[in-house]
Amino acid sequence: MTMKDKCVLVVGASRGIGAETARVFAAEGADVVLAARGVDGCEAVAREISGRGGSALAVGCDVADYGSVEAAVARALDAFGRIDVLINNAGVIEPIASPWEADPDAWARAIDINLTGAFRVLRATLPTMIDAGGGTVINVSSGAAASPREGWSAYCAGKAGLAMLTRSLALETQGEGIRVFGFRPGVVDTDMQVTIRASGINEISRIPRDRLLPASDPARVMLWLAGPEADDLAGQEVDIRMPGLRERAGLAPAHP
Repeated sequence: MTMKDKCVLVVGASRGIGAETARVFAAEGADVVLAARGVDGCEAVAREISGRGGSALAVGCDVADYGSVEAAVARALDAFGRIDVLINNAGVIEPIASPWEADPDAWARAIDINLTGAFRVLRATLPTMIDAGGGTVINVSSGAAASPREGWSAYCAGKAGLAMLTRSLALETQGEGIRVFGFRPGVVDTDMQVTIRASGINEISRIPRDRLLPASDPARVMLWLAGPEADDLAGQEVDIRMPGLRERAGLAPAHP
């Protein structure tokens, strides 16, 4: 598919899944806005994309600060005039701790980033999408939204809330031309997984690194979700492990 003349805002784009998603969309012709607190990482990826002939802009964005989110969206609109696709990817795994041992402020901050932060991005982005007649929203979810894991109470609670926010948004934007997806990318080889493995808590931390998915797999699925072939899945939590999904998105079968 082509994304020529489309603007894609990737929040949480300084590394990992977000950075690879920006690369994949840019390779298909999109104007890509990379946003994150770690703006240096975004700038490095943007330079890489530009060096390959793509179109990319790096902006600072702290999803815990609505003013920062508004400013990032405004810069995207100033540069490209529209936002056609939003990849809502900012998230944190820590604190990894039992609820009776976790630092209360760290626990609350995780909810603020993983759930309220995603809402802030939606609040700043949706009005311009609706005014333009539509767009695609992909909230990066997790299997943890439905399956509790030891030590991950903040992460699981935040992602479960995000899944319900996705469903609410799909309901409330009917007739506005907005396609909404929650996307569970599977267990991917990212810096977050380094932190998880170091914790030694729950079975996810014990998955060998060579069994993790490359970040390019979820990035390619999100590119596919942005196109009309995925219309039948709009409004749902889409899991990369769903039967037949990899084939529909043009990916090779996963290892057993």
